[in-house]
Amino acid sequence: MQMNFHRKLPIPQQVKNRYPLTERMAQVKAERDESIRAVFEGRSDKFILIIGPCSADHNEPVLEYLSRLRKLSEQVKDKIIMIPRVYTNKPRTTGQGYKGMLHQPDPEAKPDMFKGIVAIRELHMTALKDYDFSCADEMLYPENYRYLSDLLSYVAVGARSVENQQHRLTASGVEAPVGMKNPTGGDLSVMMNAILAAQSSHTFIYRGWEVTSSGNPCAHAILRGYVNYAGSSISNYHYEDLLRVKELYAKANLVNPAVIVDTNHNNSGKQYLEQVRIAKDIVHSRNQNGDIKQLVKGLMIESYLEDGAQSTGEHVFGKSITDPCLGWEKTERLVLDIAEKL
Repeated sequence: MQMNFHRKLPIPQQVKNRYPLTERMAQVKAERDESIRAVFEGRSDKFILIIGPCSADHNEPVLEYLSRLRKLSEQVKDKIIMIPRVYTNKPRTTGQGYKGMLHQPDPEAKPDMFKGIVAIRELHMTALKDYDFSCADEMLYPENYRYLSDLLSYVAVGARSVENQQHRLTASGVEAPVGMKNPTGGDLSVMMNAILAAQSSHTFIYRGWEVTSSGNPCAHAILRGYVNYAGSSISNYHYEDLLRVKELYAKANLVNPAVIVDTNHNNSGKQYLEQVRIAKDIVHSRNQNGDIKQLVKGLMIESYLEDGAQSTGEHVFGKSITDPCLGWEKTERLVLDIAEKL
């Protein structure tokens, strides 16, 4: 057993120096960061939609999606803050399959991590420069967060990563809000412990440095459903589930209690069309209970240009090559419906 070392990759600061933000881009991001942080801190009652493809697989369809989302965002901006999902690295349960743009800028070519680092930075920069969107990405690899730290307005720690110490400690030093998903087995105490760790200060090793984090007061819960002992999907977005998380927050004495509900994954049983019903159900729960309205800050929705999913070699423009997504027409209708019912 061995690892072959191919080449030394540039450190994040070198990449940032080569691909810097303009003053205008930095200003747009700062303004968005403040508006998003205000929601998680309870200073704004706007609703957050973290929305977009399961994986950012090709530049062209992702940017076409963002152009449409920009126009839709303008229609609902009084009530909703859009944070596009531009997920550039993907966890794989068995380690097999497409691992995201970071690994493969071309999904049909061999992995190239250097090209991948450049590609994901350029994609996030284009989202900010051309569409005024600072986006969300998943922190699959904590040591890679710094390549995008000046571009991201939201970071998610996935269900397979939430128990990992390095993810929790790194989240405690991230400036953006970080969502900690419940683990695939569904134990909410694991999620709450992750939030506590992320909200606390730590001294640890990061990229070869001894660092001290200040704690992230906007670390919060993401409910995504779970898998039971028999392998069946169990949802955890219902009225009673949300009240249970409210109680867990009170017992843990954490600041800024907040939940984002993931409408896909095990909440939908990966039946992507169910996202429409689930999203409306959560908005209804918020409207029925003031505590839930205060707790649930928004939704995660997997959405792309075309309904469903395809295999890597099919070449349908804007159709997911990982988990199936809502197509654009259904997405637009759902977002407008959510805005009307908020």
